[in-house]
Amino acid sequence: MVSNRWNGAMRETSSGRMLFSLVLPLGILIGGLLVGVLFSKTTATVVGAVIGGCIVTILVILRKNEVLLGLVLVAHIYVDWYLGSLFDAQLLTIVLLMLFYLMRSPHHPWAYPRVLWLWSLFLVLGIFPAIQGAWRLYDVAFYYPNIIGGALVTFWLGTVIAKDVTSLRKVVQILALIGALLAIHTIIEGTTGVVLFGSSRFDEFLARAQGYELATGLNVHRIGSFFVDPNWNGTFLATMLFLPLGLFMESSTVTDKLLYLVEAFLILPALLFTYSNGAWVGVLGGSIVFFLLVGRTIDRVLIVAMTGVAATLGMLLFSYQINLQLQHASGATELTLRQGAWQTGINVIQAFPLTGVGLGFDVYLARANAFRDPRQYLALDHPHNSYIEIAAKAGLPMLVLFLSLVGFALWQAFHNRALFEKRTRSLFGGTIAAIIALSVNSISINAWTLPPISALGWTLLGVVASPLLQKSLNTASEGARSVEESNGY
Repeated sequence: MVSNRWNGAMRETSSGRMLFSLVLPLGILIGGLLVGVLFSKTTATVVGAVIGGCIVTILVILRKNEVLLGLVLVAHIYVDWYLGSLFDAQLLTIVLLMLFYLMRSPHHPWAYPRVLWLWSLFLVLGIFPAIQGAWRLYDVAFYYPNIIGGALVTFWLGTVIAKDVTSLRKVVQILALIGALLAIHTIIEGTTGVVLFGSSRFDEFLARAQGYELATGLNVHRIGSFFVDPNWNGTFLATMLFLPLGLFMESSTVTDKLLYLVEAFLILPALLFTYSNGAWVGVLGGSIVFFLLVGRTIDRVLIVAMTGVAATLGMLLFSYQINLQLQHASGATELTLRQGAWQTGINVIQAFPLTGVGLGFDVYLARANAFRDPRQYLALDHPHNSYIEIAAKAGLPMLVLFLSLVGFALWQAFHNRALFEKRTRSLFGGTIAAIIALSVNSISINAWTLPPISALGWTLLGVVASPLLQKSLNTASEGARSVEESNGY
């Protein structure tokens, strides 16, 4: 079977057969070594490198593209963010894009993101603020390779992989599983204090933050999991919540529905352990959109019923956490600090409207201090709002481009959704609701401007807005007409 797929890919690209035969082994080697390095960082053994290389090689040969996409997201979260590599996942993404281009075929088509001119403008205009903010190597690696250039390659990877609704479903299934697993990780950390697969990298930082204790002397800690900061973990979980819900509405078998329901009901209590106010606001925004976008009226009735059940179970099983969450939400200190941080960012935008102060943490910390609002009683290196952050650090033109790219991708997603039957629209609705939850949450935290969460957002946008989804429907229609004509209808 492996040999047949390999030979089929070779035959289907006759014009580039020689290039393919030369570059594919090299690409697999690079990808294998790269993931091998990722594995070796956690195992500190040569065996880890061998295992990683074998995994990537086998997945590429078998064309398990959706699994590879999941591997990229895991690398973003655990290796790049938690272990601090910062751009290994982006290198893996570029290698995969090269391989998918060389291995393109009628069954595995290639696609370019639409409005490439807008993407090009986004990449070019981002160079100056990236240079301006390059006060240290960390800032150089953080912003341009991930938030600007990484946005395009991650979106592109999702675009190429979502070649039809089956591929879209597989991607959402894998991402929903990743969300459920990190929810379990959060619950275990919240109940036992044990961080599975933990690292000592953030120990000093967590000590300074007092382990994100909810209130002094309460001995209750907000859980960040691999994101460290509980607000970022909350954003991730709030975004992921709608993926199993969309799958639940779209699936037709009891077994599948039960699986997706379990995933969703794992994410909800995990979200409680983050005590993130902004994440719950994101859930509210996503829920409204999801309610409007599910395909059938009966699904809306089911959503209301599930909400009631979840609320009842929450009050029975997690009343303590819910009460603490309400107390945390009613606290004026955190909101005042947020408002001060936002106003400081707006003051910076007014002073540097075209270019911002530079894409970097140190440069913002230094230059924004002169414009600090009195309510911001702490020195902050970002304004706790992704949209204000982009404008303050890179200028208003970059914010306009960013919003245009997100908005156009959402428009494509709505267009794709309208092409499919009502049941399938719930799958699109869940994915779009996840993006809305992330976007709403980005008002209160730097979600769209944090590499692992940004990668998740652009991945979701890429798969749900892929032009290949429409082409797959056209191809299916043409095939059906050909069959009818051949049968004499």
